[in-house]
Amino acid sequence: MQDDHVYKVMEIVGSSRTGLEDAIQTALVRAGQSIKHLRWFEVKDIRGHVEDGKAAHYQVTLRIGFQVE
Repeated sequence: MQDDHVYKVMEIVGSSRTGLEDAIQTALVRAGQSIKHLRWFEVKDIRGHVEDGKAAHYQVTLRIGFQVE
């Protein structure tokens, strides 16, 4: 087994009407459908949409890292 790894990093955006955690999970699940060896994520930005004075939609920008084969 090799101990040294190389990762590629990219940004993706997930959104949800439910909350931040759901926006993160939505983004990771969708990315995992087309990206192999997804290993880590970092929340870069958090945004939201306000309706009637309340948070109505959440959006997160994630930096994700996946292992290069």
